[in-house]
Amino acid sequence: MYRLNLRMLKYIGSTLLFLCLGLLFQTANAQVLVKRQLSKMGSLFDITVVDEDSVQAGQHIQQAAGEIERIENLISEWRPDTQISQVNQYAGIRPVQVDKEVFELTRRAIHYSQLTEGAFDISIAALDNVWVFDGSMEQLPSDDAIRNSVQYVGYQYIVLDSINSTIFLKKKGMKIGFGSIGKGYAADKGRELLQSLGIRGGIVNASGDLSAWGTQSDRQPWKVGVRNPFNPLKMIKVLKLGYGSLATSGSYEKFAELQGKRYAHIINPTTGWPSTGLTSVTVSGPSAEFANFLSTSIMVLGNKKGKKLLKKFANYTAIIVKDR
Repeated sequence: MYRLNLRMLKYIGSTLLFLCLGLLFQTANAQVLVKRQLSKMGSLFDITVVDEDSVQAGQHIQQAAGEIERIENLISEWRPDTQISQVNQYAGIRPVQVDKEVFELTRRAIHYSQLTEGAFDISIAALDNVWVFDGSMEQLPSDDAIRNSVQYVGYQYIVLDSINSTIFLKKKGMKIGFGSIGKGYAADKGRELLQSLGIRGGIVNASGDLSAWGTQSDRQPWKVGVRNPFNPLKMIKVLKLGYGSLATSGSYEKFAELQGKRYAHIINPTTGWPSTGLTSVTVSGPSAEFANFLSTSIMVLGNKKGKKLLKKFANYTAIIVKDR
C-alpha cells in the first residue's frame, strides 16, 4: 500500500511539474498585439506589432517610426534639406550626389516608367504648382499652364551616374518626387526593420499602402478590407494577408471639384490632365512599393491597358473599380 501511494505521489508530482512547465512555456510565448498611429510623410501611419509585451512593442514601434523618418529625410521634395530637394534645386545646373538607397529608388522609378511607356513618371512633380488638391483651387488651370509644365515632365531627362552615385535633371525647372511610391517603400522598409528585430507579425500601414507579415496574436491571418469608393461604409472584399502588401490609388479621397466636375489627383504625365475612367485600383502582392507603382499606373493607363500591364507580374492581383 505504501509503495502504491509513493508511485501515485510520484505520478501526481510529475504531472504537476509537466503542467507547471506547460504554463510557464505558454506565458513565455504569450504575445500581445499593439497598434500605434503616427504622423509621417504627410500621412497617418498605423504600425501594428505582435510582441512580447506592450512596453517592448512600443519601443519597436518607435524604431520603425525612426526608420520612416529617416526615409522621409532622404526623399521628401517638400523638406528643403533632403537629397531629392537638392536634386530639384540643381535641375539643369549640375548633378547631385546621393546615397545609394536614393539612387537605387530613383533607378527603380525610371524602370517603372519604361515598363509603362511613361504612364508612371516621378518627374510629374513639375505639375505640383498647376494642380493643387488641398481645397484651394477655384478654377481649372489654363491649357497654356499645363502645356508649359508638361515640357518639364519626362523620365528620359533624368540622368543617373552609377559610378559617382549622382542624379541630374537635364532641364532647369524639372522636379522629381516620390509621392507615388514613397509611402509604399517606407512601409516595406518598416516591415524589413521589424522583422530583423525578431517581431513575428505585424502591419506597417501608410494610409492604405501597407506591408504585413506573420499572423495576429491568435495566429489568425491579417484581414484587410478594400473599401467601396462609392459607399465608404461597405467593403468590396476582405483580403487575408500573411507576408504581403496592399496599395490603393483612387480619385475618391483626394480631388478638386471644379465647374461641377471631379478631377483626381493622379495626373497623366503625358497630357498633364488628371486620369479618368477608373475610380480606384487596389493591388496586392509581395511589395508595397511595387503594388503602389502598379495601382498608380493602372489608374493612368485605364482598365484595358492596365490589365495588360498587370498580367506581366504573376505575384500581383488587382481590384479595379470603374467610374460610374
